[in-house]
Amino acid sequence: MKIYILLGHPDHESFNGKIAETYQRTAVENGHEVRAQQLGEMNFDPVLWKGYKTVQELEDDLKTAQENILWCDKWVIIYPVWWGSMPALLKGFFDRTLYSGFAYRYHTEDPLWDKLLKGRSADLITTCDAPGWWIWWQYRSSDLNSIKRATLEFCGISPVRVKRITRLKYKDDIQRNKILKGIEKFVPPKKINQ
Repeated sequence: MKIYILLGHPDHESFNGKIAETYQRTAVENGHEVRAQQLGEMNFDPVLWKGYKTVQELEDDLKTAQENILWCDKWVIIYPVWWGSMPALLKGFFDRTLYSGFAYRYHTEDPLWDKLLKGRSADLITTCDAPGWWIWWQYRSSDLNSIKRATLEFCGISPVRVKRITRLKYKDDIQRNKILKGIEKFVPPKKINQ
């Protein structure tokens, strides 16, 4: 399997960064091809200055991201929940990278659209300090509605698996190591030839 990992936390030294490292190492050990990018290391303007009126020229890192998206079978996005949603830099990445003609194309004669990224699946691994029930009850899982439904599935990426890690700031080193062991099990296993 060809896997593209995007670390959506701006700080690669965060626990999200450790999750990304664990996922990548395990995927390689399981025989998968892996490409990875870290948003905090990428050079691009996250602001879509003219909206979707014109296509803003893509920086090299965003061109590479588009190549990785087209290349992969599975797109893995790892991010924290901040203010009930994704980090602003990740939102800017989606705004700039997944535009019409690349990720989707509206029809001219009806209100429907073509999903140009069909044939790919995704894994979302998200962390938050709140309890899971609070994210669901208070925010209606707003980050997942935005990323899973309104972004990835809108563009044709399906199925999208979700692993939410809650109450992270209350976890000690032993509990965090257990979480990383769980990430190893979440990675697609080795393909067994029959």
